[in-house]
Amino acid sequence: MNEEQIKSIIEALLFSWSDPLSLKDIAKVLELDDKRVTEILKEMMDDFNYNRRGIQIIKMNDHYQLATKPEHYDYVKKLLEPKQNKGLTQAALETLAIIAYKQPIPKGEIEGIRGVKCDKAIATLVEKDLIEEKGRLEKTGRPILYGTSLNFLKTLGLNSLKELPPISEFQLLSEDDDEVKDILFKE
Repeated sequence: MNEEQIKSIIEALLFSWSDPLSLKDIAKVLELDDKRVTEILKEMMDDFNYNRRGIQIIKMNDHYQLATKPEHYDYVKKLLEPKQNKGLTQAALETLAIIAYKQPIPKGEIEGIRGVKCDKAIATLVEKDLIEEKGRLEKTGRPILYGTSLNFLKTLGLNSLKELPPISEFQLLSEDDDEVKDILFKE
């Protein structure tokens, strides 16, 4: 099969699979090695951008997905039914930040950092597909470990968690609050 056929198949796979598709799955379907598929995907991404297509291929970790270009948002929005999409509460934002920087992390540890229960915030973040279960701790009760999802990366426009700004760049409300510094900066 030639390269144009491969690109056509990849485009069909990405189009038909609404969720991000892993590099491994694409390579397995095509019966090609990961390196070759990565090269072809990069060529396709460059080609989509060069030809100013209305869609793009976005990369999140080792997952790929077709998406509309951000500059077309206003037009796409007109086509879709108006939908009430509430933002996140302060509690949900705080919980999401803790999970993003400390993952995988159990609910008890999140509550320990925040000092309050976080059941509702976690439920909201799971519902919005910003966090997901990453496993369980091997201790009494086997608490769930939470981490961010691929949708989190997509929503924030990140390729990987390495692109999150370092915690040290954030200014604390009370710079002399050693307890807060200990929680944020411990490894």
